[in-house]
Amino acid sequence: MTTPQEGPWLDDAAGRLIRPYTVSGGRTKPTTALDLLSMVMATGSTPQAHMGPEHSLALGLCDGPTSVAEIAAHLRLPAVVTKVLLSDLVDCGALTARAPRFHANPTDRSLLEAVLDGLRQRL
Repeated sequence: MTTPQEGPWLDDAAGRLIRPYTVSGGRTKPTTALDLLSMVMATGSTPQAHMGPEHSLALGLCDGPTSVAEIAAHLRLPAVVTKVLLSDLVDCGALTARAPRFHANPTDRSLLEAVLDGLRQRL
């Protein structure tokens, strides 16, 4: 039996009921450039085009700024499939997308040391 948080494509006994590429209609290239760290957020407008249940689940996860990687994890779908779904929602105006922000120097030693210190404190 399918549980709500797992979505319509997972079943406790049978496992994955629908192949991931079926969810995206066989498409593997999103129309919107999305990175795993891209932030997406619902605009509040309702999609005019018919969207599948996977689109609705993805849209429901975007009340606040949420990364593509986080949505893929919640949906238990490959990132490329999630990017196609989110791209559909951006195209119809239901989501906005923002590229990830990086510091001027992504290998800043002080930043890496601060992350390492934080990890050590958690152990």
